[in-house]
Amino acid sequence: MSTNEFILQAEIRKDTGKGASRRLRRADKVPAILYGAGKEAISLTLDHNKVNNMSEHEAFYSQIITLVIDGKKHQAILKDVQRHPFKPKLTHLDFQRVVAGQKLHTLVPVHLVNEESAIGVKQEGGILMHHITDVEVECLPQDIPEAIVVDVANLKKGETVHLSDLVVPAGVELLDLMKGEDFNHPVVSITAPRVEVDSDDTTAEEDEGDAE
Repeated sequence: MSTNEFILQAEIRKDTGKGASRRLRRADKVPAILYGAGKEAISLTLDHNKVNNMSEHEAFYSQIITLVIDGKKHQAILKDVQRHPFKPKLTHLDFQRVVAGQKLHTLVPVHLVNEESAIGVKQEGGILMHHITDVEVECLPQDIPEAIVVDVANLKKGETVHLSDLVVPAGVELLDLMKGEDFNHPVVSITAPRVEVDSDDTTAEEDEGDAE
């Protein structure tokens, strides 16, 4: 579980539509919606700057978020974030209610450790390729890991870490593995560096061939 605690004060938003959303954004507010758990969706208004600051934390996108609405706490996870195409602004957020005792699906980041000291990199001169930066997991709300850590210290050139090689906490399952997928989803590998042929050498070889 994450050591971060995310708590946001939210107001119920009755005025909806594009015009209302634009007015909110001009007032440094951001529209949002809370849905799920068989309950009616609620349109919300959040303080943009507070949300924006929290969004700089990686855990904000996978961990439980507490929305305080009319003094009542609602636990949720962030399911979608919309951003302005060129301004550093959030334009809309989607939250899904979390139910205690009910498993959920969420994306969790994959963190690599010992990248520079990996055998395939340091000793064999290979290049480390990070293919997947996050994985979708299924677990109870209290079991959501902050990240899945992959130690690549012993990874050699030509080797690949697949989903089935990942070590996940108890109570956490990888959704793709549950679907029977594995080798189609490499997580990290070390490959040989590309060898570029010098154009002058190529020309010289071709000239020698012509002379023969």
